[in-house]
Amino acid sequence: MADMSPNKTPMPEQEPTVRNKNFGEVSLGYTPEMAMGEAKRCLGCKNRPCVSGCPVNVQIPDFIGKIAEGDFKGAYEVISATNALPAVCGRVCPQESQCEGKCVRGIKGESVGIGRLERFAADYFAKNYEAELPEIRKNGQKVAIIGAGPAGLTCAGDLVKLGYEVTVFEAMHTAGGVLMYGIPEFRLPKAIVQSEIEKLEKAGVKIMTDMVIGKVLSVDEIMEMGFDAVFIGSGAGLPMFMGIEGEDAVGVYSANEFLTRINLMKAYLPEYDTPIKHSNKVAVVGGGNVAMDAARSAKRLGAEHVYIIYRRGEEEMPARGEEIHHAKEEEIEFRLLCNPKRILTDEKGLVSGIECIRTQLSEPDASGRRRPVEVEGSEFVLDVDAVIMALGTSPNPLIRSTTTGLEANKRGCLIVDDCMKTTKEGVYAGGDAVTGAATVILAMGSGKTAAATIDKYLSERRGNHEKS
Repeated sequence: MADMSPNKTPMPEQEPTVRNKNFGEVSLGYTPEMAMGEAKRCLGCKNRPCVSGCPVNVQIPDFIGKIAEGDFKGAYEVISATNALPAVCGRVCPQESQCEGKCVRGIKGESVGIGRLERFAADYFAKNYEAELPEIRKNGQKVAIIGAGPAGLTCAGDLVKLGYEVTVFEAMHTAGGVLMYGIPEFRLPKAIVQSEIEKLEKAGVKIMTDMVIGKVLSVDEIMEMGFDAVFIGSGAGLPMFMGIEGEDAVGVYSANEFLTRINLMKAYLPEYDTPIKHSNKVAVVGGGNVAMDAARSAKRLGAEHVYIIYRRGEEEMPARGEEIHHAKEEEIEFRLLCNPKRILTDEKGLVSGIECIRTQLSEPDASGRRRPVEVEGSEFVLDVDAVIMALGTSPNPLIRSTTTGLEANKRGCLIVDDCMKTTKEGVYAGGDAVTGAATVILAMGSGKTAAATIDKYLSERRGNHEKS
């Protein structure tokens, strides 16, 4: 009999005024008793609407049923059958708009805490068990993966299970992509990411770091090295700016640069001499998850005042509701319906303020989107000494500009078909390199699709070779 409580089992968290001064994980996870209690809220629907909302096809009712029975190892095995990064997804997936958004329990109350339960199963397994590596028969074919982010790691994990020799080429000195350089420690501990990567390496995935494809090697050269197929999962790391006065001042960062210095270069640890400005008053421009991450990180680095500047209202903010809620709890100050006009500087060229203008939303256009319109004469100045631009990113043009036959659209995103095949024979792509900046789980979904397509393509080639 299902527990018909309308509310999710609360997850323990650090107190807001404590956690906004440290980089420890905010959410502390379920105990086994909490997890079993939450799992019993699941109705085990026969038509499984939650599964249809999962880009990597996790069999959600099955793993939740295992947790309800106390079989936590079995729950993990169900998840990991289709998800190569369960501990990551349990923490950063936007479940509210995917699996939980389709949960029947959400019609008359709160959905089942699918993400919280996935995290619990992954963490419990990591603490109590060693992953068993199945014996894999190699098929003699090699696949190169460009980018060790969520798309590339997922594609690599699926292909190595199918017997392929997989080599991942990563531009940074550490694998993980946005999981390592973009998402802060307090949302996704780096040890969790490293553990997931080590599992893939133990399964046979080879990872080569400091390999900037387009500089060290081109895609064409990789294909000449004996690789039978290539998957491009290089992400979207090229930051966008507004083009306003003062944007080149000392103290203006892209969110990508700011978070990379904190996460990958460990600016949050006092023993690391990472070049970063420890500011007192910070303005973060943008309203997405990256803006929340940057603002909350700036607060933890010691800023007294951190402002989120967003040209629309809270209802229009693309950030997850949970991230907005946590930011407010941590004393991040929201300046909504405002748009920056220019960044002010002092005589030394350092940021001294940001001039904004108030906006109001127009009537919805044909798409239903309400456009922000500036209110004449409403300018005001915020006293800040640093500005972080969190306006989105686009794919770096380096790979496509050094590869023959690889086409992109006007936004710089690689063109692929529904199976992730690019315009170049034997080359596939997925994740942010194709969609522009999106979510971790969507990138993983595209990596799974590409792996299946690559396997089909190379299996056919293998079969034709054997016949001849």
